[in-house]
Amino acid sequence: MASLKELKNRIGSVKSTQKITKAKQMVAAAKLRRAQAAAEAARPYAERLADVMASLAGKVSGDSAPKLLAGTGADQRHLLVVVNTDKGLCGGLNSNIVRAAIAKARELEQDGKDVTFYLVGKKGRAPIKRVYENKIGTHFDTSVVRNPGFEEATQISEELVTMFDHGKYDVAHLIYPIFKSALAQDPTVQQLIPVPAPDSAEDTGAVVEYEPGEEEILEELLPRYVKTQLFGALLEREASEQGASMTAMDNATRNAGDLINRLTIEYNRSRQAAITTELVEIISGAEAL
Repeated sequence: MASLKELKNRIGSVKSTQKITKAKQMVAAAKLRRAQAAAEAARPYAERLADVMASLAGKVSGDSAPKLLAGTGADQRHLLVVVNTDKGLCGGLNSNIVRAAIAKARELEQDGKDVTFYLVGKKGRAPIKRVYENKIGTHFDTSVVRNPGFEEATQISEELVTMFDHGKYDVAHLIYPIFKSALAQDPTVQQLIPVPAPDSAEDTGAVVEYEPGEEEILEELLPRYVKTQLFGALLEREASEQGASMTAMDNATRNAGDLINRLTIEYNRSRQAAITTELVEIISGAEAL
């Protein structure tokens, strides 16, 4: 059994930890509101851009389609762009993203495809490296900026497009969390490059003539679409990180409170036992006299 001093020190230590987790929970809650608003504001733009691309892509034939839309003509080399967080203490968010990435990699390997990784963020590197040590091609560090945004998405996009133009891969898949709520952040996998052509464009009944032509517009629009998808993934990651962190810190604060209660009961019982022992010794000594 622990001594009274040890129990008292442990209670003090847990109380200090509880203050830290409570403070981190409040900070995450404050950041979550801004991050959630940014992620939700970006979604309509991405959806509308996809609609415009659907209209344009339906008017472009295979021979005249830009490379970002038509692809390389092969489907052998796949690049997995995995978007993880830079900080921990956010529950199972990063492990869920890594699990989705590894599952996608194994699925492609079973089909005889070659897989490499492009990792965004720090937290996914170590677990993926343990499984695919020789398959990690590039890292992109987002920890050097406070709030990664469109500038970082542009840098990632330009690097991915350059690698695609140089024949480093045939297909790129984007793996990132989608923010649902503070309790739910769902990892998702979507094809990024070549830009997947929509199944069908919305038919409004109107005849639209583009100036310049559809091919010229797509040459400009396709890289912007890639940037937009990456920008949205970074925003979703930030919102997911803050939501998961707030939930994790709330659970940690409650667990610390439960532990404090148990330790306090144990401390009081030990203290009462010590007092009872001292009283028995005093009474026994008085009777002996």
